[in-house]
Amino acid sequence: LHVCDLAGSERLGKSGANASAGGSLLKETKAINSSLSVLSNVIEKLQNGNANVPFRESKLTMLLSGSLGGNSKTLAIVCCNPLASHFHESL
Repeated sequence: LHVCDLAGSERLGKSGANASAGGSLLKETKAINSSLSVLSNVIEKLQNGNANVPFRESKLTMLLSGSLGGNSKTLAIVCCNPLASHFHESL
């Protein structure tokens, strides 16, 4: 059983990340966005039945490869804010 919490604001403006504050938060935010993008690509490839699934493109997908591929069951719980002002965060 793998449980992953992918919550948080990965938008650069909302995360408070900027290069003048040392850049570590900026690098972390970029890494999170990259991992989520790769996870999205992996899920899309699995849904399409592609033989080549890019699990090795991020640490997150490598760790979850056993839970995402094969005959495993995967459940995603998504919490979205219903306010119109947060629409673009949930899109």
